[in-house]
Amino acid sequence: MIRVLLVDDQPLIRSGFRALLDLEDDIEVVAEAADGKEGLELAREHLPDVALVDIQMPVVDGIEATRRIAADPALAQVHVVILTNYGLDEYVFDALRAGAAGFLVKDIVPDDLLHAVRVAARGDALLAPSITRKLIDRYVSQPRLDTGAGTGLEELTGREREAVALVARGLSNDQIADRMVISPMTVKTHINRAMAKLHARDRAQLVVLAYESGLVAPRNP
Repeated sequence: MIRVLLVDDQPLIRSGFRALLDLEDDIEVVAEAADGKEGLELAREHLPDVALVDIQMPVVDGIEATRRIAADPALAQVHVVILTNYGLDEYVFDALRAGAAGFLVKDIVPDDLLHAVRVAARGDALLAPSITRKLIDRYVSQPRLDTGAGTGLEELTGREREAVALVARGLSNDQIADRMVISPMTVKTHINRAMAKLHARDRAQLVVLAYESGLVAPRNP
């Protein structure tokens, strides 16, 4: 059973998502919160698999709530999916940098929402290659942040570095497999090992780390 936490200050959004999710045999909405502070408390109480978190909320916004969830070892199993009204807006990259697994627009069609929840719960990539490429394009115009921490890239094998670089270029696992002449399962193994070594929660953070570390240089669109 996939356990979901809804965090949004709009009751209508929460009720609509709950009505849809609760119809599924393998998904259960365990709690709802109207702001990020309450969402963080409920995440610690219920330990959901997926937290659907709005970006703009009172008290504690979605980006800060995501950052606190990602920083709490007790919540390592919680995959945060950011909800936004505007698609790839100015907040999304900050949310991914804070530790979000991906993002969804609120007018998403029901089947896509259900698919996204299941993908996020597995810990797989929620960002489609097309979205990853949009993030790359946006990154070109974003100022780089000095995280003050080592990159950890020296711990990666050559094949792991190659796989991470291709992830950051927006390639899917099948495309990476073709490029590296290996199986998709081996690609997934390389990526999972790289995430463990770099302490990345998911594929989205790998993209951020690849660019911030200099492993991949942005190319102007």
